[in-house]
Amino acid sequence: KMSDLDLPEVNMRRLIFHVDVNSAFLSWEASSRVSRGMDDLRLVPSAIGGEKDKRTGVILAKSIPAKKYGVTTGESVASALRKCPELLIVPPDFVLYQKCSRDFMEICRIYAPVVEKFSIDECFMDMSGTSRLYPDFLSVAFEVKDRIKRELGFTVNIGISDKRLLAKMASDFEKPDKVHTLFSDETEKKLWPL
Repeated sequence: KMSDLDLPEVNMRRLIFHVDVNSAFLSWEASSRVSRGMDDLRLVPSAIGGEKDKRTGVILAKSIPAKKYGVTTGESVASALRKCPELLIVPPDFVLYQKCSRDFMEICRIYAPVVEKFSIDECFMDMSGTSRLYPDFLSVAFEVKDRIKRELGFTVNIGISDKRLLAKMASDFEKPDKVHTLFSDETEKKLWPL
């Protein structure tokens, strides 16, 4: 009988990774430009959005230097230019963004039996039941994060938990290029102080 067998205990704890591209549209545009020998948009006040000359449209993504001027996602181009007159604004390239989205999710699929696309720039990796394959889940999270950066030229955050919502919250703790955990038994220590 099955119950008479001396089987090793298998870690069946639910394990979810939430992978989120840091400033996706800007990062994807920047990595594409860098691969063509152009300047890196991530290093200067820049944004993906509407037309600078017409001062129309909204900011879809911004660089960290643009954020220091108070430029925010969703604000009008005109407002962003008032805050930062030298802001470099690049129009969106959704064909490029779809390709980058597919590419990073393909890397995730190498590691996880189940990958669920949540949006163009984020997915959930269900790593439950992979403890024999990946005994150290933190190491594999760093491996995924670093492989995306090395092979595709942009960074992601990975949040890890036993619940999807908590994994998503963990990926937002500190950016960019980080791995964080927020398991159910860590919420009092890590989440309540926020």
